[in-house]
Amino acid sequence: MAGLGEYRRKRDAGKTPEPVPVDDALPVGGDDTFVIQEHHASRLHWDVRLERGGVLVSWAVPRGLPTEPGDIRLAVHTEDHPMEYATFEGEIPKGEYGGGRMVIWDRGTYETVKWSDREVAVVFSGSRVRGKYTFFHGGKSEKDWMVRRSEPPQQSDWVALPTSHEPMLASPGALPPDDDAWAYEFKWDGVRALARVDSGRLRLFSRKGNDITGSYPELRTLGEELGSTQVWLDGEIVAFRNGKPSFAELQKRMHVSDERIARKLAAETPVTYVVFDVLHLDGRPCLDLLYTQRRELLVGLDLRGPHWNTSPSYPGDGSAVLETAREQELEGIIAKRLGSRYHPGRRSPEWLKITDQRAVEVIIGGWRPGEGRRSEVFGSLLVGMPTPDGLRYVGQVGTGFTDEVLRTLTAKLHRLERKTSPFGTEVPRDRARGARWVRPSLVGEVAFLHWTDDGRMRAPTWRGLRADKDPSDLPVAGWRE
Repeated sequence: MAGLGEYRRKRDAGKTPEPVPVDDALPVGGDDTFVIQEHHASRLHWDVRLERGGVLVSWAVPRGLPTEPGDIRLAVHTEDHPMEYATFEGEIPKGEYGGGRMVIWDRGTYETVKWSDREVAVVFSGSRVRGKYTFFHGGKSEKDWMVRRSEPPQQSDWVALPTSHEPMLASPGALPPDDDAWAYEFKWDGVRALARVDSGRLRLFSRKGNDITGSYPELRTLGEELGSTQVWLDGEIVAFRNGKPSFAELQKRMHVSDERIARKLAAETPVTYVVFDVLHLDGRPCLDLLYTQRRELLVGLDLRGPHWNTSPSYPGDGSAVLETAREQELEGIIAKRLGSRYHPGRRSPEWLKITDQRAVEVIIGGWRPGEGRRSEVFGSLLVGMPTPDGLRYVGQVGTGFTDEVLRTLTAKLHRLERKTSPFGTEVPRDRARGARWVRPSLVGEVAFLHWTDDGRMRAPTWRGLRADKDPSDLPVAGWRE
């Protein structure tokens, strides 16, 4: 029989803002009211409550109600709640039962299709959830229930959240002449990452599609903050040093897969996920929407948090944005055509990357031993770029390395040694003399001033390994592109 005894035993009215009735008098209602509350407790979940016999019969649903017909999710049957709980929102103090933030996610009326001790089928009529759902007992304990969406889909044109996406890529370029047709964003000196959020759970994927969630534990709370929102986001993971993006700092985080070490590094060198696009949102694919439409959806998500933010966008006036980037010593800017769609996996001229100092991705083909203080590590790297005629030698890089990078990269190079040069073009004799050759499997990023007439990089500086890329990811084109 319905009652509030267990509910009262778990709560102290003097310590929690939740309603705690003092007696067992139950109101008489129409058994047709429901409320769903998003509960940011120790683990995010949704509490589904149905009015029945003067109380709110309740289930805790860890991943929220299913959105697709036939989808089945766990629903833990909990104690009955008082009717006053149908309007409750607030912060339950830490240390109290259910401690955490409670907000109303949806409320409305429902129609009973079936109600028994082992099965409850209802049709919801709310502002966010509509249609038939069935709660059914599915285990040995009386708490073990499941919930299934019976019919119909959340909306007639609902599209399930894709399991994967590829990022759109920018082409090198200069400020476009038709300035008013473009928006400008800062170019963040980080690593590209796509984020998939479903039922409050976030997963991060590198440009190559590898799951990198474990490397950045501080970003997981973004999923909880988004709650029931189903979304794919595109952005850049950035580490800061003295308030400015630092790829060198990010190098400390990029290659860590051990969760214990990742948590330690998250405290020492935290990262920020700078979001600049949305690819899918709550059953709606966004790839064919214009940049301006996607930007409006992104701004509407209000992504502002301790480890995430929305990248600012400035329509028109690209020269002023580029000058600001120079003043702030940023890498450059990205120009995005206002009427552009999102082309996954493609490098498009509708996105332009504009920088003063060139940055290219290169393949390591060899190294020269160091001298003096560097006698135990490499002195410089011999690097190339893929062309139709093979790997073209484009220069020697000897600056920009920290002591840690010198040690770890030297160990990698020893494991990749081979007897012959991997370059399809001849390496200058003074560079080849005493060189050690390696299998061309490591991709790095190098910044330089300009190309020389003989196809070499002028004043190259090492920026870091790109563990998120394989040599096959680099475009096979002319070396000056």
